[in-house]
Amino acid sequence: MPDAPAAPSPTDPQAIAEPLAVILAAGRGTRMGGDRPKVLFEANGKPLVRWVLDALETAGIHRRVVVVGYGAEQVEAALSGIEGVSFALQEQQRGTGDAVAAASQAIAQAVNEAGGARVPVLIVTGDSPMLQPASIQRLLTAFAEQPTACLLGTAMTEDPDGLGRVVRDESGRFQRIVEHKDATEAERSICEVNMSTYLFDGEGLLWSLARLDTSNASGEYYLTDCPGLLQKRGDLVEARACLEPCERLSVNTPDQLAIVAAALAARTA
Repeated sequence: MPDAPAAPSPTDPQAIAEPLAVILAAGRGTRMGGDRPKVLFEANGKPLVRWVLDALETAGIHRRVVVVGYGAEQVEAALSGIEGVSFALQEQQRGTGDAVAAASQAIAQAVNEAGGARVPVLIVTGDSPMLQPASIQRLLTAFAEQPTACLLGTAMTEDPDGLGRVVRDESGRFQRIVEHKDATEAERSICEVNMSTYLFDGEGLLWSLARLDTSNASGEYYLTDCPGLLQKRGDLVEARACLEPCERLSVNTPDQLAIVAAALAARTA
């Protein structure tokens, strides 16, 4: 993993700068069929990624970096002209950690401009149109209340199959995230799941991204390793089950697109 741009350490843990969002939208979505980038498939009349961008705007996050890859020109053309939206290119599909690292320059710029204040960096996926502004606001409020290096937005679900599990210690404190394919049978029984929604302090995010490796079942750079790295550094990492179960609805197949479209139509009505 290449070194991230240097960033100064925060000097005033109470000061909070304007938040920045990183939206992961580089995947092709081969199971969707056709050549269109997955995030441009429409649900209830609007591209998936546009639902995400609008939720962030409503929640008060106006600086948004969309990480593009497959069909980058199509995604940029579809989103051009939206105020506050910029783009970062993930040249190869090497995992979620690598995707966020593609936005390192924008993150470092935000940290440098903050003058020592903590910069909340929210990371979400571009194929999760059920993201709720109220959930984002709850995360931002919790981040401001404590000097956390990383705050994970999680949810409780009776059907955690395929999702990363949130492992806690005996006192209930966050320990780590384990991906489904890497989890033991005991860990797979956990019902608190990672929702791919993370709120990092910008400085800590850059530090941890630069230390990721590929020693996992997929041979990829896992963003989910960043919270553990920050804990080992001695930073505070917490997980809050403040997301709604419906927000786990992401789109990987045409059937899932139909389910999400119906859910969005019902919510809009």
